[in-house]
Amino acid sequence: MAEQLTALADDRALLGRTSTAERVSDILRTRIADGYFPPGTRLSEDGIGGALGVSRNTLREAFRLLTHERLLVHELNRGVFVRVLTVEDVEDIYRMRSLIECAVVRGLGEPPYGLEGVAAAVAEGESAAAGNDWKVLGTANIHFHRELVALAGSERTDELMRSVFAELRLAFHVVDDPRRLHEPYLARNREILRALQAGDKREAEQLLETYLRDSLERVVEVYRRRVAP
Repeated sequence: MAEQLTALADDRALLGRTSTAERVSDILRTRIADGYFPPGTRLSEDGIGGALGVSRNTLREAFRLLTHERLLVHELNRGVFVRVLTVEDVEDIYRMRSLIECAVVRGLGEPPYGLEGVAAAVAEGESAAAGNDWKVLGTANIHFHRELVALAGSERTDELMRSVFAELRLAFHVVDDPRRLHEPYLARNREILRALQAGDKREAEQLLETYLRDSLERVVEVYRRRVAP
């Protein structure tokens, strides 16, 4: 925990003059998504509050916001912990992803589409794979799907899926072989991008639907072995 708190103290400057619970929750959400606080970690009010230089009340409100997003869980007389997802949670996350992501692609207008962000995420993933950095590849895959969602041009959808993707990262952090989990989908990201660049949103949706179904099967297969029922 000491190492995590030292890194967290570096984020204090991000608070600036608007040290709000929402900004604290943004910082903690990012740190949780990046794996600084793995699933099952107990979060110390004194340690985190001291690292960020915020009041206990502000921190508790940030904890409450992240609990509402299902990233944290409060256990009576024990404290606040980073949530450990169940297999059912993972399945539900993928149902949500399929509903939203496929609908976004299906609802695209006439090409050409603004694919700069999607293309950048694919390039980010290919660079990570070339460097054998499989954790960064996992992050790049999330960026790819986030940029797909952003094609809808909807702030509400972006906000909803930001929470869904952060929760998904909790499952990824439990997996002990990120290369096996993420590498097979790098080529699929490129295929979806090519379909969209060609203006074929129907093909892109079919590729995405199959992608998400296969990804769910793979994640659940690994997750069942890592997390006790």
